[in-house]
Amino acid sequence: MNPTAKLFLSLGAISGALAVLIGAFGAHGLKDKLCEKMLVVYKTGVEYHFYHTLALLAIGLLSLYYKSALLTASGWSMVAGIVIFSGSLYALSISGVRGLGAITPIGGLCFIIGWVLLAGAIIKAG
Repeated sequence: MNPTAKLFLSLGAISGALAVLIGAFGAHGLKDKLCEKMLVVYKTGVEYHFYHTLALLAIGLLSLYYKSALLTASGWSMVAGIVIFSGSLYALSISGVRGLGAITPIGGLCFIIGWVLLAGAIIKAG
């Protein structure tokens, strides 16, 4: 297996495990500790974490067949989006520090860039 495919498949698997763990923690450990609004914020972080975990796995699978700098950049952008977008929502909901919400759009932008780079990689692959 080539190193890029192995990297993003591994990151996707680890990210998936973390998404399940974080989601379960929210559902069982936080449901009585967070207000409904913050629980929704937390769940949004988990949702986007899962979606982009699947994207990482897809990038890893595509990397088995295509060597592409665009594909690699897409994967790293998805990782950054998970950390920044979902991470900031987890931190915001648990801490209540509203300022953390200011960095969430940066993570969203990373997701958008990741998807655009993925499209570019697929189009370029012909």
